[in-house]
Amino acid sequence: MSSGDTKLSHVVLIPSSGMGHLNPIVRLGKALSDRGISISLLIVRPTITAAESSLLSSLPSSLLIDFPLAPFDPSLFPESSDPVTLRWEAIRRSAHLLPSLISTLSPPVSSLIIDITIASTFLPVAVAANIPCFVYFVSFASMLALCSVSPFIPHPISTDVNIAGGVLKIPYSSIMSPLRDPNHLFTTQFIENGRALTLANGVIVNTFLALEPELLAAFNAGEVVPGFPPVIALGPLPLEIKQPSSHSPALRWLDEQPEKSVIYVNFGSVAVLSMEQIRELGAGLEMSGCRFFWVVKTAKVDREEKAVDIDDLLGEGYVNRVKERGLVVRGWVEQDVVLVHRAVAGILCHTGANSVMEAVVAGLKMLAWPRGADNRVVAALVPRSGLGIWPENWPWEAEERVVAAEEIAVKVREFMADEKLAETAAKLGAAATAAVQEGGTSDQSWRYLITKL
Repeated sequence: MSSGDTKLSHVVLIPSSGMGHLNPIVRLGKALSDRGISISLLIVRPTITAAESSLLSSLPSSLLIDFPLAPFDPSLFPESSDPVTLRWEAIRRSAHLLPSLISTLSPPVSSLIIDITIASTFLPVAVAANIPCFVYFVSFASMLALCSVSPFIPHPISTDVNIAGGVLKIPYSSIMSPLRDPNHLFTTQFIENGRALTLANGVIVNTFLALEPELLAAFNAGEVVPGFPPVIALGPLPLEIKQPSSHSPALRWLDEQPEKSVIYVNFGSVAVLSMEQIRELGAGLEMSGCRFFWVVKTAKVDREEKAVDIDDLLGEGYVNRVKERGLVVRGWVEQDVVLVHRAVAGILCHTGANSVMEAVVAGLKMLAWPRGADNRVVAALVPRSGLGIWPENWPWEAEERVVAAEEIAVKVREFMADEKLAETAAKLGAAATAAVQEGGTSDQSWRYLITKL
């Protein structure tokens, strides 16, 4: 990623907070730079998570512009408020500081690309400054549809949501718990951001036509929201897979496993299982008899992770019992490297948008276990696209049921033995590759976007 001075367009990208938002916009920035666009990244430091800080430190300092926030008092919100959502709010309330900051940049700013979570305050500022502004929506078109119609449906949401005359139906059971509370900060942000989207010059989504064909067509025909800006499906964004110069112990363990024999288990950078569910999952993976690589997380913010011994977490002797066919690790893992490893056959995950698209790119089958946020809306894509399976009776964070080890073991065994699923996932991966090749649907979207920046 470079900031070359000879490039004609200068695009400023403005992420919000959380690794699931920062990482995608960094990938987008690199893809723009590779296409001859000069980019800058407006950032807020210190970051909420250590993973974000590590990612920013890996980028050329010449690309980074510090954005000082306006005074913000988090005590005005409930103590239980999510720290990432509070950071979104702090950034949203600092939009008025943007014009004076970007007016000093050279070359002059030709356009902005902003994260969806800050759209409601930054889009009006961009319009007033007469700067073209695009929104980067970090989930799939199905979640964009819910966001875009949210200002026009009753709140709290208490029933299924039908979109574009039935092109998409989102069951009430898939609506995240904050959207069932009209007074929740996230609900306020979600509705206001959805209402502001019509001010954008376009909405960029990391998806592709073959993955969500009917919904993308409905968006661009004005059937989801009349007067909606172009939805620019340019996915999958390229993954910058950097093979480490020396393999970590985890990757060395993978190197020793047979081809297509391992299920990779990771619930993302935010989703957290209860301690009881972690123990049942551990027992289930052990009972399944399958080889597994499991990334365990016990706190939403990585800096709050406690140094708990894995045997203390999963029971004395667990690591020793499974060591021949199972690996349990703590901390951040370069997931894009793991997913393309020859030993990995499938992934069990929370269906975060980034994880799903990474699995699609790898042509890797998925066992979906959505945990919160947009996860159930995204999870519906998994069986519909042929990527994998979703046991819809498995609970998420708003529900108290714990899935027993025996049930997990049975499902993991069935999933790993399903060769037909592996074939359909591989075909979807091929479709993703075709979309970004010259003349493909996403390649055409890229060409359109470049002309507008």
